[in-house]
Amino acid sequence: MNKIIIRLSLAVFAIGITNVMYAQTKEEKKAAKAEEKRQKEIPNWYNGKGPGMNTEKAYKMLKNRNSETVVVAIIDSGVDIEHEDLQGRIWVNEDEIPGNGIDDDNNGYIDDVHGWNFLGNANGENANDIRLEVTRIYAELDKKYGKMPISITSEEEAEEYDLYLEVKAEVEANRGQAEQIITIIKQRMANADEATKARLKGALEYYTTQYEVHFNPDHDGRAVVGDDPNDFTDTNYGNNDVEGPDALHGTHVGGIVGAVRGNEIGYDGVANDVLLMSLRAVPNGDEFDKDIALAIRYAVDNGAKVINMSFGKAYSPHAEEVYEAFKYADSKGVLCIHAAGNDSKNIDEESNFPTSMYDFQMKKLDHFLTIGASTRYVKEDMLPAPFSNYAERGVDVFAPGMEILNTVPQSDYQELQGTSMACPMVSGAAAFLKSYFPKMSMKEIAEVLLASATVYRGELQVKPGGMSREEDLESDMVDFGNLSTTGGIINLAEAVKMCLEMEK
Repeated sequence: MNKIIIRLSLAVFAIGITNVMYAQTKEEKKAAKAEEKRQKEIPNWYNGKGPGMNTEKAYKMLKNRNSETVVVAIIDSGVDIEHEDLQGRIWVNEDEIPGNGIDDDNNGYIDDVHGWNFLGNANGENANDIRLEVTRIYAELDKKYGKMPISITSEEEAEEYDLYLEVKAEVEANRGQAEQIITIIKQRMANADEATKARLKGALEYYTTQYEVHFNPDHDGRAVVGDDPNDFTDTNYGNNDVEGPDALHGTHVGGIVGAVRGNEIGYDGVANDVLLMSLRAVPNGDEFDKDIALAIRYAVDNGAKVINMSFGKAYSPHAEEVYEAFKYADSKGVLCIHAAGNDSKNIDEESNFPTSMYDFQMKKLDHFLTIGASTRYVKEDMLPAPFSNYAERGVDVFAPGMEILNTVPQSDYQELQGTSMACPMVSGAAAFLKSYFPKMSMKEIAEVLLASATVYRGELQVKPGGMSREEDLESDMVDFGNLSTTGGIINLAEAVKMCLEMEK
């Protein structure tokens, strides 16, 4: 910040400083008051009335009805199974004897008491910092096309070379940008006060990870696992450490689905009769297609009725194998729910994998939903979260995904946001309906959730990625009804009403 020196008489100087201090204090007080008000409003807002999901009303409608336990698989970064607000909510493999080093249930996984970690090895070591898929593709293709002369002898190789040029440009541009930003941050930190250094530290860590890990072709963070990630028959890997080294994201997701309700600890989950199966397959970086495919099959084979997938990436080299896993879940009546992604883009035009409709796919699966993120700011014309992806065909429905307070490791709580948070809202809603209406199929439950959503068609809202309405009212406004197939937000009370009518 440029320093401006003004010569003033002592009296004027004193008055000026007093006014500046008063103005700062006044603004600070105003901001603090607004934040205090916000902090009082956000706990459990997603379970409240619209634009929340009307969860509390749904429970009141079923207060005299018994429920059955539903297993929800959380394919994520890991779950803190010892969290105080998740006690009694963690799935236990009753057919496995803990700690005996034997695969008691013969499912191919030794001591998988609470799920499985696909990012570890038998010695208990874990992978976490992983390259993005675009970087992995670049590193692999660079072995073939990185040296001159280049020989292209088929149409397939021509397409592969075009992909190589595409990913090479993306990786090099992003890594170069990260390097430049790191240099700028370090320069600013050198002469900054402690408070500024603290604020810049997080940005430095983020861009350092971008440079050293995510866009670094030479970084092989998966080597410790010891498998071939391109060989889907190589399944003898992983361990039973379902929390892993960084379970913040997965624990938050799990809490949204099923944190204990009404215990005056933390914040309430959506479903009250649910068990969480932790499948660690999402690192600090892009997930591997093989891990996701195997995690889906594990969830199906071990009794999950709902699979939550709060992850996504721009490239999927083994898309057909992942799709086959989804087909398997579909054939077994297991509902897969996927986050739409946080790039403010139309995923009908730019893919976010895994997707509900691959290019080679003949028809949409019956048991696959894609979820966008909404906010509580409908009156401010900011109902879609500014970061949320959207699509008239590729996104089915929206759910609360901003200002979400819930569980994080070490029995703590934190506010996070993303379609990663909206996705478990719907997983929890699906589990809730299945627990109270056990005779309904998961296909029927998915259809009810979509049909009962509160539709905001005709409501002009600020488009994700657009400027706020104060900045530009016209160009970035969009009909919320055009951002998804349903044009709506999950409404659990209306879903219950519909289920009750179907029972009659």
